[in-house]
Amino acid sequence: MDSSVVSVINLSAYAIYFMLPAYLANVTALAFGGGKPLDFNHKFRDGRRLIGNGVTVRGTIIGTLIGTLVGVVQGILTGNIIEGILLGFTLGAGALIGDACGSFIKRRLNIGRGKPAPLLDQLDFVVGALVFASLIVILPLEMIVIIIVLTLFLHLGTNIIAYLLGIKEVWY
Repeated sequence: MDSSVVSVINLSAYAIYFMLPAYLANVTALAFGGGKPLDFNHKFRDGRRLIGNGVTVRGTIIGTLIGTLVGVVQGILTGNIIEGILLGFTLGAGALIGDACGSFIKRRLNIGRGKPAPLLDQLDFVVGALVFASLIVILPLEMIVIIIVLTLFLHLGTNIIAYLLGIKEVWY
């Protein structure tokens, strides 16, 4: 096999491993969300909710905890527990803050909850996770590109599965 193909495969596998705290935080927030919305029903100056009912306090807390726990496990596996904790927390919390920012943008654009916003729906949490994680590590541009491309496919696939399992109301 060509060494450049092997390199892309290795980078792709590492990208998924690296983003695991963000991916699992995002799905956990969805699965275990509910309760009080993160915006506490406050409205922006345009009269619309800041974020809406889809982003909740419970989902954000549980998702961040799961992201951090995944980071702890990764830290144990790599022998660097402190970095694992920090990356797990920043990736998990960043993913959920990124998702909340995506919801904020959707509200400003008057896109209702559950309505599609292509690319924003798939990448808001990735951008948040990468911005927060950049406080701990600097990723090369090729890794960021691979993370974005992989996430587009993984996000769509997992959303379809969540829809089929009745966890999500829409397949996208």
